[in-house]
Amino acid sequence: MPAYPDPKDLLLERQDDWLTIWLNRPDVRNALSNPMLEELLRTLDAIAEDPGLRGLTFRGSGGTFCAGGDLKGFRAMFHGEAGSHAAVAATSRLVGDLFRRIEAMPQVVVMLVEGAAMAGGFGMVCAGDVVAVTRDAKFALTETTIGIPAAQIAPLVVRRMGLKTARRLMLTAARFDGSEAEALGLADFVAEDAAGLAAIEADIRRGVRRCGRTANAVTKEIVLATTRLEGQEMIDFAAEGFARCMITDEAREGIGAFLEKRKPSWAEGQ
Repeated sequence: MPAYPDPKDLLLERQDDWLTIWLNRPDVRNALSNPMLEELLRTLDAIAEDPGLRGLTFRGSGGTFCAGGDLKGFRAMFHGEAGSHAAVAATSRLVGDLFRRIEAMPQVVVMLVEGAAMAGGFGMVCAGDVVAVTRDAKFALTETTIGIPAAQIAPLVVRRMGLKTARRLMLTAARFDGSEAEALGLADFVAEDAAGLAAIEADIRRGVRRCGRTANAVTKEIVLATTRLEGQEMIDFAAEGFARCMITDEAREGIGAFLEKRKPSWAEGQ
């Protein structure tokens, strides 16, 4: 297992083959500061290289998922060199790099949302593979209400919820709760409370553990490639991914287990 960073604004909680990342700035509703973004990127780099890790869960401490960007940090951009076009664009790219990294992680990424997930926090939720929320969770894309665009999160929201819904939510800053999040396609599951979220996550973990780790990672690559590749390019990409998996010990074990009417080694006990 690779060495993980020792972050200040995150809590890392590992249970066997699963890691929970807690956003841990509860005094500011887990707002995304530049230091937190950099800690997340370093942590994800280490996680991606961990062959024993099958899944990753994001949560927010203090009863809030994430209020979005750190507005005090935004305000500081108006002063000195930090307010230059180049500096602001660099910060935006850092946000985009983080969301792209989350979306492309080889592990299954679960988002568990209590309280508010606003603006950038909303975008982070959209980067997950599976999303579970409490019924009273609150969501909104509030960027335009403070005079800035929903920039780096736009592709994620469109992919998760569709262009029509994304346009409405971004251009009206509409607010909605966990029940509507399910109807709009943001949430896969809705729970009544934190205990309900835990039960949903336990079921998700059981499902993931029935799947081959490499097969899941390559499947994610293929699924995400459908947003940028078409025709023969897509056929070739999928074929290469299929071939990479077919020659692994994992595939030999999985196919053998199916033919022998038993569980593959990685799914024993599930």
